Amino acid sequence: MTITYRGTTALITGASSGLGAEFATQIAARGADVVLVARREDRLRQLADKLAREHHVAATVIPLDLGRAGAVADLVRELGDRGTDIRTLVNNAGFGMKGAFVESDADRIAEMVQLNVSTLVALTRALLPQLVAGTGALVNIASNGAYQPCPNMAVYGATKAFVLSFSEALSFETRDTGLTVVAVSPGATKTEFFDVLGQRGYAMASFQTSEQVVTRTLRELDRRDTPPSFVSGRTNAIAAKMAGIVPRRLALAMAGRALG
Repeated sequence: MTITYRGTTALITGASSGLGAEFATQIAARGADVVLVARREDRLRQLADKLAREHHVAATVIPLDLGRAGAVADLVRELGDRGTDIRTLVNNAGFGMKGAFVESDADRIAEMVQLNVSTLVALTRALLPQLVAGTGALVNIASNGAYQPCPNMAVYGATKAFVLSFSEALSFETRDTGLTVVAVSPGATKTEFFDVLGQRGYAMASFQTSEQVVTRTLRELDRRDTPPSFVSGRTNAIAAKMAGIVPRRLALAMAGRALG
């Protein structure tokens, strides 16, 4: 099914920087109006002005903390008030924490589960009737951590494993509609995610750029047989595959050393 961008509206969460800003840029370049959602209004407005100027699309800014309970209801209400139908949804908002689970802040853990899982599910459910009525895309951002246990990032890895499983199931459930569903596992990418998380133990030279990840994603969506999920980057894909082949204890030990 060919995805329609021009003349439709795409909503991108976490759109103020990194992958979210790049998704907004490349989708706008294909002619879609965009709704940009994130906490940092100043950055959203700068991006919206740039997209409107360069691609002649409508770029709507909705500053919102999607990690807050009730935020999805507020967002859906505002979309309804504006009369905005969404045909493509990019669930990009999320964050990670590094450190032993026993030492992690309980409130921050709850916020991560809220944003990475609960918000993603609630927003997807709220907009899915609109999405399946058209020929757009649902893109959920997972992680290489979805394919293996993640010591010292235990909750983050578990949230992304949820996103991967959830997305693949939705891909099957919506197979007879015009919607294309894909879970993207970017691997290490040069975004603010690693600025916040810290880069110890990661080889920056091996990081992909946001442009590379988004370009690959849209290329997969252009295919007639878009896979329900994929890992971006050859090295990342090999690592994810190996994690599923080697004994679980070995995969756990390897991840523990990498994330220790």
